[in-house]
Amino acid sequence: MTQSFIGAEKRRLDQTKQGKKNWKKWGTYVSDRCWGVPREDYTESGDSWQFDFDMSRSRAFRWTEQGIAGVCDDHQNECITMALWNGKDPFLKDTLFGLSGGASPQSGNHGEDVKELYYYLDNTPTHSYAKFLYKYPIGKFPYDEIRRENEKRTRKDPEFEITDTNAFDNGNYFDVFFEMAKSDEDEDEINFRITAYNRSSSPAPLHIIPQVFFRNVWAWNLEEMKDKPKPFLQKHSDFSMKSSHWILGDREIVFAPSPGVSDDSEDVLPQFLFCDNDTNFEKLYNVKNKTKYCKDGFHEYIVNGNRNAVNPENLGTKACALYSFVDKGGVAPGDYVTVRYKLTSKIEEGTPELNEDFIDENIEHRREEADEFYWDITPLPLPSNLRNVQRQAFSGLMWSKQFYHFIHSYWYEGDPNSPIAPVIGRANGRNSEWKNLHTRDILSMPDNFEYPFFCSWDTAFHTIPIAMIDPEFAKKQLDLLTKDWYMSSKGQIPAYEWNFSDTNPPVQAWAAYRVYKIEKKMTGHADRVFLEKVFQKFLINFTWWVNQKDADGNGIFDGGFLGLDNISLFNRSEPPANVELFQSDASGWIAWYSLTMMNIALELARDNPVYEDMASRFFEHYLLIADAMTFLNKSGHDKDGKPTTESLWDETDEFFYDRIHWGNNHTSPMKVRSLVGLIPLFATTTLEPDILERFPQFKRRLTWLARNKKYLLKRHISLMEVKGSGDRYLLSLVNGSRLVSILKKLFDENEFLSPYGIRSLSKYHEDHPVSMTINNETFSIEYLPGESDSGMFGGNSNWRGPIWFPINFLLIESLLRFYLFYGSTLKVEVPTGSGEQLNLGQAAEEIQQRLIHLFVPDADGYRAYNGKPSKADDSDKFARHHNASIDMLNKDEHFKDLLNFYEYFDGDTGRGLGAKWQCGWTALVARMIQDVGVICRAPKTPVGRKSCCSEDEIHKYEPATSPYPLCNRRKSGRLLFDLTAQKLEMGEEEAKQHIPPGVSRRNSVKSTSSATSQELDQRRHDAFLKQVQEAMAHFQISPDKVNISSDEYETHI
Repeated sequence: MTQSFIGAEKRRLDQTKQGKKNWKKWGTYVSDRCWGVPREDYTESGDSWQFDFDMSRSRAFRWTEQGIAGVCDDHQNECITMALWNGKDPFLKDTLFGLSGGASPQSGNHGEDVKELYYYLDNTPTHSYAKFLYKYPIGKFPYDEIRRENEKRTRKDPEFEITDTNAFDNGNYFDVFFEMAKSDEDEDEINFRITAYNRSSSPAPLHIIPQVFFRNVWAWNLEEMKDKPKPFLQKHSDFSMKSSHWILGDREIVFAPSPGVSDDSEDVLPQFLFCDNDTNFEKLYNVKNKTKYCKDGFHEYIVNGNRNAVNPENLGTKACALYSFVDKGGVAPGDYVTVRYKLTSKIEEGTPELNEDFIDENIEHRREEADEFYWDITPLPLPSNLRNVQRQAFSGLMWSKQFYHFIHSYWYEGDPNSPIAPVIGRANGRNSEWKNLHTRDILSMPDNFEYPFFCSWDTAFHTIPIAMIDPEFAKKQLDLLTKDWYMSSKGQIPAYEWNFSDTNPPVQAWAAYRVYKIEKKMTGHADRVFLEKVFQKFLINFTWWVNQKDADGNGIFDGGFLGLDNISLFNRSEPPANVELFQSDASGWIAWYSLTMMNIALELARDNPVYEDMASRFFEHYLLIADAMTFLNKSGHDKDGKPTTESLWDETDEFFYDRIHWGNNHTSPMKVRSLVGLIPLFATTTLEPDILERFPQFKRRLTWLARNKKYLLKRHISLMEVKGSGDRYLLSLVNGSRLVSILKKLFDENEFLSPYGIRSLSKYHEDHPVSMTINNETFSIEYLPGESDSGMFGGNSNWRGPIWFPINFLLIESLLRFYLFYGSTLKVEVPTGSGEQLNLGQAAEEIQQRLIHLFVPDADGYRAYNGKPSKADDSDKFARHHNASIDMLNKDEHFKDLLNFYEYFDGDTGRGLGAKWQCGWTALVARMIQDVGVICRAPKTPVGRKSCCSEDEIHKYEPATSPYPLCNRRKSGRLLFDLTAQKLEMGEEEAKQHIPPGVSRRNSVKSTSSATSQELDQRRHDAFLKQVQEAMAHFQISPDKVNISSDEYETHI
């Protein structure tokens, strides 16, 4: 295979980085949901859920747009989405359905929740190829049933899902695949294909409706829009429409006739419809409309037959092409239909032609390039099921890149020159102090439906797997969070849209350093400019933490809920009156932050000695916190070495706890065994001994501390005098004995260790709940492995038992850093009591394998996150149907290889919970597969360490293709006739005379398919396989060696 073909996607990334082309200008940047978000909330009360699913059909969005399988430019000027209609629903399916949050009867019993089946199957970093699957019921969509059943349920009940209805029984649905592929050399030309399969046993009608529209920027009286022409879409020919925008210029969208429902059916031709992307004020508010043809015009025209809802002049800011497959009852059972179209800046005169073969070949080439790109990311003999998990995790990350737009002053004060005065204290004062926010960027979102807005600590975790495939985008995300128009003037990084002022863990500096290290390891390029730039901003953010969250200046921090929602006895962001909270996790986070900043400073000091002073400053701050957590208010002259009564470390339980001060200076630990007590393990790092020789100023400062504050080093850095594995030094909040005590609980299956990772709350509290009475009010907590049973933080997340990927990932990294110091000299029982002794590197790998097991079918074919059937009486109709739906998700040929990446997972069963597509931090599994995939044992098998494949299988290894390759597609009658005319060597006029009935009468379109191109494709494929097999011939695995690169975790000379 030629180098140019092997590196096609990599070449596009390089061209974009160098500014030669902008392959990222167009991408899958449209959100799945924009209704119900705070930035669209213009109420006085701050109830953003008043803007609900039904309203979104008729109300124009102020800030961003939504749609199914949406594609747009990087400023979302123009959007291309997909709509469908089964002929039965009361409105088109042009956006995903879900329940709102809040206290409305229409809300989900655990907050907002999508009630659809859809899958992000593939996507590349430049969006040169993307594939999306939506499962559309053939029968009437069960909107009312879902709402009705969820309304009956309490927080203690499971959620009622669409699979609990009969919508998908007996395969009574369409599999609708959306694909996009950019042209070979033109980044502005995009080819689209929609393929819909009827999985039922009867013919079914289907209307496929590609949509094109402009984001509404003209209705808000913006100063910058006064002299700009309004964009428009207009019919250009029977098969094309023109698009004109003052930024994007003129473009054309060309549609092909679609093959009919059978070989003898007539082609299905597109019917163009036009309206405007403006609010239907008359329908929503009973006032006069500002435009005659409103946003919901296509719903009105197609579903209700209202011909006055669309513009007969074929002009507007929103357009669609309606393909109706209704002949002979619709799409035949087991058969499929296809729609093809193209967006291009090359505008042709007359009636432009769309070559169907060219579209298909272009899509196929982009798919092959995607296969090769992802092979190059993970050139390992992974089992096909693990490669599928990793590929769909990467895909979900790329689909979760969204255009995010929010200008605080416009929102809070009202748009400039707005005829309606803004409500004073808009949204109950929400985010009123964030006057600097001015965002218009492509951001990595936690979940396209349930969290369609950035969350800064989520973003940090997203960048780790993103860095594996697109380090430039990963760096850009972290850089953006520290820009003046994101970070506050005081230095706070905005948390998330519901409350930018909340405090989430300070993980961004760690992510920046890890992304820097990952890129350096992958490419050899150390982007010190990036690292130095963000380091300067993190200095400001670190100062904000010290000034705002260390109230007494003693090194003990608070921070509120810190992203862990309901993990405590009470809401830590709103503690009981007169209660001062000393937080073990907050203090651990900032100690870890200090060590991260020290490492970055040492890395930068390699080129600039100024940073040595910064490194020693952060080293000292780490010592301050470390001492306070155990020896608060203890004199440096006290020689007994025992923790003080105010210590966050409990000597009896040998665990870290939060501590509260209340009532007459009463102090008490909150003895809850949770992640709060494990997070201090993060604050550990190893140093190479020659670091001290390489950085003399850093060494001098440490020497001064050793002379003048010897007690600090003796209490916390005693291991610096001991040479560890590879002559490394260890800085840690825990010594060896404390570490072993904590790890005993961590790896106890009756405490933290689940079959699928580390629980957020110890299972010990299942039989030993904790209660505490404060100010005559009793607070309690117990182990709860599934959904939350309270409304704390909206009730849509639970940290009282479930498994969460981000904290598990940091625990794994901490164990690996401990392993770099201890090597094989320290082993622990995994699981506790099993007799199986593992070093800490192997123990970290064991946690990774258990997390991977969430997504891997067990011996019975069930993926843990889908759940397993439960025992059900014959009389329990609901339970029997629920079991059948679980079997469908796990074993049906059209479901079993499809994956969701849930927000968190049941602490006992591994069942997926919360947001369905939390591709950000749950996509960390892609990195875990990279690290331990080749040694990952099958679920529910004994702890062990060997390759998944035999030596012979490795040498004959052939990577699987992208998920769900589609069938060869039927060609339109037009194209088949053109091929026949070509073979018979008919002239153009002769061919026109022989066009059969039902074939669109258009100029001839010649096929580009040839034996030569097929032979070239085969040669490329053979060369690729040869490269794979040559790599596998040299692949080896050690039964004992831990896969860890110290350069990713340490500062090296």
